[in-house]
This record gives sequence, structure tokens and C-alpha cells, in this order.
Amino acid sequence: MTNSNLVEVKNLKMYFPVTRGLFKRKVADVKAVDGVSFDIQQGKTLALVGESGCGKTTLGKSLLNLIPASAGQVIINGIELSRLTGEELRQQRAHIQIVFQDPFSSMNPRMLVGDIVAEGIRALRPKISSDDRKARVAQLLQQVGLPEDSALRYPHEFSGGQRQRICIARALAVDPKLIVCDEPTSALDVSVQAQIIQLLKTLQQEKGVSYLFITHDLAVVAEVADEVAVMYQGKIIEHGTVAQVLSRPQQAYTKKLLAAVPVLQAENPKIPA
Repeated sequence: MTNSNLVEVKNLKMYFPVTRGLFKRKVADVKAVDGVSFDIQQGKTLALVGESGCGKTTLGKSLLNLIPASAGQVIINGIELSRLTGEELRQQRAHIQIVFQDPFSSMNPRMLVGDIVAEGIRALRPKISSDDRKARVAQLLQQVGLPEDSALRYPHEFSGGQRQRICIARALAVDPKLIVCDEPTSALDVSVQAQIIQLLKTLQQEKGVSYLFITHDLAVVAEVADEVAVMYQGKIIEHGTVAQVLSRPQQAYTKKLLAAVPVLQAENPKIPA
């Protein structure tokens, strides 16, 4: 791993058994992720693109060790996650967080927003005092563009874009080095999408956080990513810079994805004219 690489994924495989009969005999495997390798540099964004069912979300969850990998390695900040258990694994979880596609379903509707944002702090930073935790929550809400009194309200009192801001604040609470963004704008209106994308870019500039940005929208990729990995049937079939992949695609599947995008903004500096 080079000094600038925060994440290194080596030959990652996620297989799920297919069973039949009374005794659930294994007859095959569903290869959700099939030998995937990539790096993410500190402070950079890798976009993982592909159609629904290609394995993107499964791969994202495996980075957090939410789903144990069948084979391969996930190395975060020089430490291989699969070798860790118990307290060591719990501490490493602070370095990698996730923002889900549907902000409402990813929050407990019975909890106050302040408690939702503070969940990670309580779990991973238990020595922080109650007063310091409240101050941290207020700071996080301000960073994502929400008023301090949002902490005393419930998720249903907010719009979709505001809920996603709450989820971003929750992800930032323990100062992660990597955030997995799993289709974070797809459930939002176009104007709100632009606001959330700008927020993520600003936070990256301020904090140096890296993103794995999972999406099917190549127009969003052009806006947020430094590199693109195209995923098809569990494998990465094309990988390069945004300019390389979006302006000079090599694979027929990538060309098909690009053909489905009405217009890629010509003024985007990452895409040469």
C-alpha cells in the first residue's frame, strides 16, 4: 500500500450459497462480488457504478465488514479488517461509516435527531462527556447546514434532503477516514441532489475524508468522482479516471450506461471536450 492509499481491496469475493431440497444441499453459488480489487486514495472519491443487482451495495457493506467476505482482503489505513474481532474491530469501525440511499428508513423514527447523530459517539467514543457530546452534535448539525435546534426534533419533521444531511452528520460524528455513500442522492429531487453533492464535496475539502460513491447515475459521477469503477455481474470491468472512462469508454457495457445519460455537463473540467 502506498502512503496515499487509504483503502486497498484485494480479490474480494462475496458468494452466497444456493440450496435445494429438504436437507438444504448446496447446488451453486450466487457470485455477488467476484474477485474485485481497487484502491482509494486519502481525500479522493471512487465512484462505483453499474445497474441494480450488479453487486455494488454488497461490496460497500463488505468494506464495513457488515457482511463477512468469502475471500480476499479489505485493508483500511494499513489494517486488514478480516483479521480483527471484538474490541479491535469495533474501534476500526470508527474509520469507516456509511450513508444509505433512503435517509428516513435508516433512522429510528422514535429517536430525536440529536440522539441519532450521537449514536456513533456513544458507541465508539464512550468516554466523551454528555456536555461534550451535545456540543459535538450541535457542531455537526451546523456543518451540514441545519440549525442547532434540529437536535430536539424527530426525523419526520424534516424534508428528504434535510434527513440526508442528518445521516451525513451521523456518519461524520466519529471523524471517519472513509464514508461509503450508497446511492445517497437517488431518492431526492434534482435540486436537492445538487445541494447534497455540494455538501459532500465541501466536507471532503474541509476534512480530507475519502468516499466510495455507489451510484448508477453517471451524471453524478462526473460531478463528484476522481476515479470510476464500472461493475457488471460482480466484477469490475473498467476502471480509470473520470475523464478516461466517461470520454473514452473501452467496454460495451460502459458505452451502454453512457448512452442512457441524456447530457453529461460539458463544462465539467474532469471531462475533456
